[in-house]
Amino acid sequence: MKIVRIKADSLAEKIGLHPGDRLLKINGKRVLDEIDYKFRITEESLVLDLEINGKLDRIEVEKEYDDDLGVQFEEMKIRGCANDCVFCFVDQNPPNMRDGMYFRDGDYRMSYLYGHYITLTNMGQNELTRIVEQRMSPLYISVHVTDPRLRQKLFLYKRDDNILEKLQFLTENDIELHTQIVLMPTINDDKYLLETLNNLYTFYPILKTCTIVPVGLTKHRQGLMEIPTVDGKYAKIMIEKLPGLRNEYPGKKAPFVLCSDEWYILANVPFPNIDEYGDIDLLENGVGQVPDFITRFRAESLNFPKRLEKPFQITLVTGTLIADLFNSTIVPVLNQIQNLNLTIAPIKNIFFGESVTVTGLLTGRDIINQLKKQISTDEIWVSHRILNDDGVYTLDDMTLNDISTELQRTVRVSNDSFQELLNGIKNV
Repeated sequence: MKIVRIKADSLAEKIGLHPGDRLLKINGKRVLDEIDYKFRITEESLVLDLEINGKLDRIEVEKEYDDDLGVQFEEMKIRGCANDCVFCFVDQNPPNMRDGMYFRDGDYRMSYLYGHYITLTNMGQNELTRIVEQRMSPLYISVHVTDPRLRQKLFLYKRDDNILEKLQFLTENDIELHTQIVLMPTINDDKYLLETLNNLYTFYPILKTCTIVPVGLTKHRQGLMEIPTVDGKYAKIMIEKLPGLRNEYPGKKAPFVLCSDEWYILANVPFPNIDEYGDIDLLENGVGQVPDFITRFRAESLNFPKRLEKPFQITLVTGTLIADLFNSTIVPVLNQIQNLNLTIAPIKNIFFGESVTVTGLLTGRDIINQLKKQISTDEIWVSHRILNDDGVYTLDDMTLNDISTELQRTVRVSNDSFQELLNGIKNV
């Protein structure tokens, strides 16, 4: 691993390391990435194999358990996915986006670090053994279907990837797993769904959950397999099936079978109480995110100001999926604040196609084009989910400042806290 920075007064500085040097092994074992490093550096007696100034060297070090070298390594190279799934969102992106938008993440380390769902198809026994050795738990696995033939058809993978054997190995070694099924009408539902749930449940409770997610389709599917859209009628049928599935595959402290939030909104049925999700935390994967948000909003609302010192108008940007729910639950509460007038602006997704309705996939250009002629408010509020992980760029590479400049209005980001946004208004 290449060292890019040395901290002042660190162990690395004392032993004479410099940026550009490489750490090769710790106690005879290769160091492939920062996870390897953090796992192996905890030993108090170390033998470091290094490349210093282009020459191999070996240094013995005695240190405290919680001391490290005090170095920063170059960024990990993320391993790509081995599949070409027929529903993969990457293949449904429009042309001329930044390169990262076309990268398929299939890296188990990202699953462990950030909760990304991966498929395991590109993993052999060495990687599985490493997961167990270094206790990379929990992991998040996209299964979709367990029938071998249908897996090959949907994943466009040329052979049986032995998914059940891999799941068995991980669960036998107490690696907690969370799984998901992207459900496609008439393709992997009905008997295939039941078979998949039945197979996965054999690994419960170490395989802790299985989330069912409606397939997401954009208008950019030229040359791809035809997949039916999940509509409100289909979503309602799915929600009606959920109690029976939970009876068949019961959980203990949390349900084993879960439906992502989109199902409830598409079906136009109430969300379950947040307590029904039990002790799981899949909020950032879209499970219970909306009821959790509403619960926290209601708690925050107890401390909202009674009035503003002067009239203030706000436009809250959302995707079309959540707009009605916000109009019924958020707007009436905020508009009880004297001198505050908040309206919802549901933005149609022209960039990906109007079948894509979630807020997190809105682009700066769609927001600008649809608000430019009608905006008359003091500020525009948007969800942080329209920005990348660094909180800088929208999917079409625009910044909040770009949007603000074109709309000639202050654009502010909500981190799921309206109290935070209200605190930012002058003269509250």
